[in-house]
This record gives sequence, C-alpha cells and structure tokens, in this order.
Amino acid sequence: MTNKTTRGSFQVFPTCYSPLLITLISICVFPIHAIAQADVQIKVDSVLSLPLDSTLSWMNKNYVKDTKTFPLIANRAISKVKKGSNIELIGDFHTAYADWMGYHGLYAQDSLINQSKLALEAYKKTKNESKIAYAHRSLALDYLNARKIKEAENELFAAIIIFEKLNDKVGLASAYRTLGISYNLTKEPKKALIYFDKAAPHFIKAKDYNRLSYLYLNYIEAYTLNKEFQKAYDIANKCLVLVKEKVPDEFFVEIRAYMGRGHVSLAAENYKRALVDYQKAHKLCIIQIGEERAATYQAEIGKAYLKLKNYPLALENLLAGLAAYDPKQSESFLFLLKDIADCYEAMGDTKNALFYFKKQSVAKENIYKGKVATLEGEAIAKYESGKKDQAIVEQQELLDQKSKTQNIALASAGVLALLLGGLFISFRKNREKTKVITAKNSENELLLKEIHHRVKNNLELVKSLIALQSAELEDSATKDAMIASQNRVQSMGIIHQKLYQGTNLGSIEMKDYFINLSEGILDSFNAEEKVKIECAMDDLELDVDTAVPIGLIVNELLTNALKYAFPENNRGEIKISMSQEKGKVIKLNVTDNGIGKVAGIKPIGTGFGTRLVQLLTQQLNGEMQEENKEGTIISFTFKLDQAA
Repeated sequence: MTNKTTRGSFQVFPTCYSPLLITLISICVFPIHAIAQADVQIKVDSVLSLPLDSTLSWMNKNYVKDTKTFPLIANRAISKVKKGSNIELIGDFHTAYADWMGYHGLYAQDSLINQSKLALEAYKKTKNESKIAYAHRSLALDYLNARKIKEAENELFAAIIIFEKLNDKVGLASAYRTLGISYNLTKEPKKALIYFDKAAPHFIKAKDYNRLSYLYLNYIEAYTLNKEFQKAYDIANKCLVLVKEKVPDEFFVEIRAYMGRGHVSLAAENYKRALVDYQKAHKLCIIQIGEERAATYQAEIGKAYLKLKNYPLALENLLAGLAAYDPKQSESFLFLLKDIADCYEAMGDTKNALFYFKKQSVAKENIYKGKVATLEGEAIAKYESGKKDQAIVEQQELLDQKSKTQNIALASAGVLALLLGGLFISFRKNREKTKVITAKNSENELLLKEIHHRVKNNLELVKSLIALQSAELEDSATKDAMIASQNRVQSMGIIHQKLYQGTNLGSIEMKDYFINLSEGILDSFNAEEKVKIECAMDDLELDVDTAVPIGLIVNELLTNALKYAFPENNRGEIKISMSQEKGKVIKLNVTDNGIGKVAGIKPIGTGFGTRLVQLLTQQLNGEMQEENKEGTIISFTFKLDQAA
C-alpha cells in the first residue's frame, strides 16, 4: 500500500510579468521549449509502453521528484487500466496519482479528494480489506487538509474498525496519528498528544521511520500549542536526526522540521533563533522545488524580521511571501496581511497600513463565510464506548455458552431491561444536548441582533453629526453633499434596523425597506408635499450582501431625482419596482416624471453619485440602462450568481 503520510502542501503561484518581457523571453526560449516538450513526450510514451504493473512501479518510485510528466502519465495510464478487468489495479493507479497530488500540492484539494474517493470505490469492489482501510485513512487525511473535519472523522472511524479487525498495528497507529492531527487543527494539543503517544510505539517497533518522521512533525506542533517549548525543540532535533540517518530521501520532512523548530523559537520569543531556522528551511526548499514555489517560506522570515523590528527586511520578505500565497489558506493568509499592515504602520506609512488592514478585513469575511467545522468530542467518545459495548457483548456470549440451562425468560427480560435502559439514557442525553444547542442558538441570535442594533445606533450617531455639521454650512453645494452623505448613512442604518427587528437575521424584505428609505429621503429634502414615491412591487427578500449595495443605488437615484428632476417646486412622482426572475437575476427600475435630461447640456453636480452607482452595479455584476422619455427611466439587471 502506498504511503500517503508524505503528502505535502506546496503550491505553485504564478508571478506577473510585463507582456513585452514575456514576448521577448518566448522568442528566445521557444526552440529550447520545443526540444523540452519533445523530451517530455518521449518519456511519457516510454513509460506508458511498459506493462501496467511496471508503469505503476514507475509512478510509485517517481511521485516525489517528477512534476512535469507525472500527470500526463497518470491520466493516460488510468484510462488504459480502466479498459481491463483488474479493479484493484485501478485503485492502485488512483492512489498513486493522489499521492503525487498531495505531495506537491499543485492541484485543488477537491481534485485530490476525488482521486482518493475513486481509489476507495475501486478497493471496495475487491476483498482487499487492508487497502480499503488505508484508502479510508488516506481520504480522512485529505479531508483534514481541506479542513473538512466531519467528513475526515467518518472516514477515520471506518478505517479504525477494519484495522482492529485485521490486527494491523501500523495501520491502527496511522489512524491514531490522524486523530491527533485533527485535534491539532481544533487547538486541543493535550488530546492530540494522547493519540500521538499511542501511535509512536507501533511505528518504532515496525521500524517504519518514514511514518515516524511525520509523526515527529505533528509532535512539534502539539507541544508548541501546549506551550511546552523545550519538548517541541527537542522533538524537532530528533526528527532532523531521524531523517538524516534513516530516511534521507524525505527532504520535505527536513524542511518542515526546520520550519517547525522556527515556529517553536518564535512562540518562545527567541526571534533570532527562529530567523536562522526559517532561512535554513527556505534555502533547502529552493534547492528542491525552485525559488518561485519556495517563496511562501519568506513570509515566516518576514515575520521573524518584524519581531526583530527590522522593518525594511520584514516588508521585503512578507510581500514576497504574499505574492506566492494562496488566499484560501485561511488563518495563515489573514496573519500575513496583518503582519504587512503592522510593518507599514511601524514604518509610518499609514496609507499602505490602512490598505492591508482593509484587505485583511475583506479576506476574513470571505474566509469565515465557509465555516470550518470542529471535531466533536462526542464522536471520539462514541468510538471508545463502541469498543466497550463490543467487549460486553462478547463477554455475554461466553457466559451464555457456559450457562445454557439458565432460565431463558429471565435472560430475555434482562436483555430487554438493558435495551430499554440504554434507550432511556440515550433519549435523555439527546434531549439535554438539544436543549443546550437550542439555548446556544438563541444566545447567538440575541447577540447578533444586539450587534445590528449597535451598528444602527452608531450609524444614527454619524448621521446626526453630519446633520449638525451641515446646519452650520452656508455654501449650498457643500450642504447638498452633506445631505447626500447623510442619506447614504441612513440607507445602511435602515438595513441594520430591519435585521434586528425582523425574524430572519440574514435577509431583508426589500419593499418595506424601500418605503422606509423613501420616507427618510423625502423628509431630508422637505419634499413630502410635492413628490410622491410609490413602491410598485411584491414582497421580495434579499440577503444582506445584496440588499446593502441595491439600497445605496436606490438612495442615489432618489436623491438625484429630488434634487434635479422637479425644479421650482414642481410636483411629481417617482416609482420604484423590483422583481426576481428565474435563477438569480434581479430587475430594478426607478422611474420619475420630471424634466429629464437635455442632450448636449452638461449634468449638474460633482458626478460622485453616478460613479458610486456604476461601482455598485459592477459589484453586483449588473447592467444599467437610462432612457429619457417623459421623465427619466433607469433600469438595472443584476446577475447575482456571477456577482463578485
């Protein structure tokens, strides 16, 4: 069985160059590139001409070093093996391809998970329980790397059951190690260490130094999380010695051990020692995978320089790391943006500091929309209690064999009593858990409403401050700008008011919102008597992310109409209509019967409102059309499923 403990997370990140430079380089290197392509094709054809088992052997031997020809060979080999009837061999090829994907990290996690699933499906059609168990365990590890904890948990327990049945100590140890990894991810190092301690003796006894080296990496993280820095540092040294003496080909384990040791020193506030280890890891990584892919390691070097208050070198390395980083790497990406912002702030560059703080805020919102599940302790308890229940059943069977003459009726009654008692206890526990979950949901809902309430109050305060400021102004243009700003703040404040007053904390009923918005804007212009605003639409709920920009758009259009469409106190009407068509397409129309626009005459005002409407329309992947016929008709089409 192929060992998936070697899977890594190294990514290739493209660097942006000028078109002219790319053209010049292409002209210069095209002949070389053509020769290289021919060499690649020759190598691919050569490997695929071998018998299938020899092709598989090549894949298992070369998945660490080969990054160019491997996917070409793997895809064509899989197509070839599927034409035959050897189902187990199909699983082996998918496993080898998954090993390569996991080790180099050049493909999305979904592609890796799909290959592991295909391997598992193939093995399930065979009677090779060992491969089925290892496939479950490998898929669990892939799910953990994708932060899909619950899915990983299901695969892991399926593997454990088979490993125990087969009495496979190394397999069971690998499952224990994966359980420990899940606890590292959920920041529970003490529980992680329990399972690492269960795994280590089996790897040592089997002299499986490869898996043992990876286990030592997990120990480093657990001890660091548990603030046992000396133990973490010692195990990192132990890992480095093990790799050099027993598994020298595992150069990525050596790199990660230096990185882990650097993390230990950083956590222990020994920043100079951390910098040395980070630089060592970076140099080794460049040797193995090239400078471009190794650039992510510069983020850690930059952090060490930041702690040492060497801000120019910190910024240089942090920005180099950012250019190579995958934004989907959640917390790491957020911390990197914060470090860059802190660095700019320390250097007195407040403009760039604010830019990266804002960028971090947007990234955080995007990342946490997809909530990362935490590994539930109840599932572990379920496994442990399952083992105890199994032991009880086995013991009962032995007793039954030794006492066949006992009263069958009494035994049946006893079993029934046990079952009823178990059901009662299970029912009571589930009811208690349900009460706790319901209470927590109510508490979270109350907190969210309180947040919306406070945001609304803060926006009201801002609106009042603007109103006070505008009252002291004499210049009409400036006063108009202040009123416009006041209305924009009000449009957002109404949304938060609707959120904490309503029953659905995630969406807004737009007709009611437009009515409230219209009344507020009419009041700010003192135009209740001369202009009527009608909302000709059915009830329609939209999520907050869509409602806010649409509210701002309508606010700008109403403000513009009241300022310019009805001069000299002319009376008029404004009509708002909005509907949702099939899919996620929203139609919005704002119509007035004012004087309209005259061709050739320069529009009045600064144009800021128009630019804001265009920007918000673009954000919602929308299109705007304007028609001047007996007034002004402005129509929008928003394709929300394609919105940025």
